Amino acid sequence: MTVSNQGLKWVWVVVCLGLVGCSSEKPGSQKATGSKASATKPADSTAGKAASQPTSPGTSPAQKVPSATTSGTATPPPAPAPTAQNPPAVEPTQEPKRPDVIFVPTPQEVVDKMLELAQVTKDDVVYDLGCGDGRIVVTAAKKFGCRAFGFDVDPERIQESKENVEKNGVGNLVTIEQKDIFTLDLSKANVVTLYLLPSLNVKLIPQLEKLKPGSRIVSHAFDMKGVTPDQVVTVDGDGGYGRTVYLWTTPLKKEAETK
Repeated sequence: MTVSNQGLKWVWVVVCLGLVGCSSEKPGSQKATGSKASATKPADSTAGKAASQPTSPGTSPAQKVPSATTSGTATPPPAPAPTAQNPPAVEPTQEPKRPDVIFVPTPQEVVDKMLELAQVTKDDVVYDLGCGDGRIVVTAAKKFGCRAFGFDVDPERIQESKENVEKNGVGNLVTIEQKDIFTLDLSKANVVTLYLLPSLNVKLIPQLEKLKPGSRIVSHAFDMKGVTPDQVVTVDGDGGYGRTVYLWTTPLKKEAETK
């Protein structure tokens, strides 16, 4: 049988249509294949991260765990700055008082005359104001057996006096103390010996006026302005020139003030 070209074309069209119809008869198989593909598709990366993130006890994975940087999280208050403690108040140290006069030893002849003029006995208490090397109080203790006290502000003189007391064995009668003579209570003394300066003798008048009545005050070389002495004597010795010794008794005899 002879088929024309036009007929062959139509046959070809029919065949193609038939093939298309066969491919559309099994739609379920394509859907099933598609579901398998979706089942093997890797899980969403975000979900994987959430699943791998650790959770605290009692917190479900769906709950949001606040981070340290969340604005709602309370931060601890800053530690208070250390406060410097106030150091304890330090009282200013007071400089030791310096001697008012340079130490010049009283010659032994004058020492003897001073104690003689004061008529010292074993019942007296002698105060030497500005005792130097302690020769007056040592002599009083050795010669008359009385109690004697030496006072000075110079530590070097105090040391010399104590050595003199120990050397002469009169420690049981003599006491040496480092004190300011212008702050002393002289009321226990009944004999006071001085070798100072005229101005310093005058400065001592308020203290000397508190001595018991009948107390004696003797000064080597210098008087006491405004107070009349009971006796003034000159002692020869120490190179041939005279030394003056003044004696006052209490109550002091004040000189009349001249206008």
